[in-house]
Amino acid sequence: MSFRPTTKHLLLTAVQAVVATLMVPSMASAATDPFYQYTDGTPLASFAPGTVLKSRTITAYIAGFKTSYKATQIVYRSTDAKQRPTANVTTIFTPECTSSCPNKNKVISYQSFYDSLNPEDGPSRAYAGGKRLPDLLPAVETVLFGTYVKNGYTVVISDTEGQNANFAAGPEYGYNTLDSIRAALNSPEIGLDRSAKVALLGYSGGAIATEWAAELAPSYAPDLKPNLIGAAFGGTLVSPEHNLTYVEGAPIWGGVMPMAVVGVARSYEIDIKKYLTPRGLEVYDRIQKASIAYVLGQYGKVTWKDLVKPEFQDRTKIPEYVAAVNTVIMGTGGTPEIPLQIGQGTGGIWEGTKTSPIWGKGDGVMLAGDVRTLARQYCAQGVAVEHKEYGSSHFLTMLNWLPAATAWIDDRFAGKPAPQNCASIAPGNSLAPLVYKP
Repeated sequence: MSFRPTTKHLLLTAVQAVVATLMVPSMASAATDPFYQYTDGTPLASFAPGTVLKSRTITAYIAGFKTSYKATQIVYRSTDAKQRPTANVTTIFTPECTSSCPNKNKVISYQSFYDSLNPEDGPSRAYAGGKRLPDLLPAVETVLFGTYVKNGYTVVISDTEGQNANFAAGPEYGYNTLDSIRAALNSPEIGLDRSAKVALLGYSGGAIATEWAAELAPSYAPDLKPNLIGAAFGGTLVSPEHNLTYVEGAPIWGGVMPMAVVGVARSYEIDIKKYLTPRGLEVYDRIQKASIAYVLGQYGKVTWKDLVKPEFQDRTKIPEYVAAVNTVIMGTGGTPEIPLQIGQGTGGIWEGTKTSPIWGKGDGVMLAGDVRTLARQYCAQGVAVEHKEYGSSHFLTMLNWLPAATAWIDDRFAGKPAPQNCASIAPGNSLAPLVYKP
């Protein structure tokens, strides 16, 4: 396999490939691989988070095609949204070198945007030989992190949504990400120094994991403080409650609304079906194991009113929902102790999503005002934040953001002072929690 440099031309190719995946017929489903499940008799609670439970070396597949590149997959102990011990999987690309590996202890924790409600869509399955339509998305992402592999860095790619694929359940993404880094440091096969430096990188669904890992690290993984040097993320889901209103009925992104409801409900064990109309149950049955690859452009006329019984049209009257959605508002889990680089688009109209009369502009699926408020919150708490808005939509913002993000990460590895532009970040939306109204 040959990894190519990350250039604007190749990024455009990546975006085109994402769109192309939506037009490809579904491939045969890969057989479930028992490697991913922890079946040993010792209770998971007996292991510290980040403990390596088992590992294997694979020959990596890209878009279903076998390559000559090797990777290590690790099953490790992590934590779910309800603070229970779980097992999760990460894939680690290490440099191919026989003696000197000058960049091996420079680690990129890359968080994938595989966005799915199906565990079989995790990047670990794709790299191990998946031949389904969603397995094409991690192939696109090799363009995004491939330069680091080519240059001899260690790249860690966790199944951030966990083994139940709890889409949009941000804290769980963060735990899985931090524990995948711990597992990489703990694995003798990977051979990292305990002092290895780690930068976090993710866009869209990957931004959920990247941001939550950054904010949870001080409380959940203080042992990683010597390792973590910065987090760069773009296209960020800050407050899912706001986004439900923004995307419902949107021609491309409308299906993200029911996906997020199902994912968060599943993560926090809410019986969402008791609130649904017959149409809502129909949509639930169709998407409960759906990848975003099967949802984009399919639910442009679906609204909350269609899905939920009349007595629950006001979401503040559902106590379980209020509690869960407040838990997944970014900035409520702690304050990062590392510098941040944040990019966000405002041209959502180009992907058919109207500007929200309540929350303002977004990139088509994520709200710029929410991102600004989060950035300003962290600035006020002493975090070095570099924030930039782009006038482009969600897909195209990645073209502009990623070169700046990788340059920013390179500077963190070089030990340069982190830039910040806190004084120029405009006010955004309120991120106050939703209030239950019986």
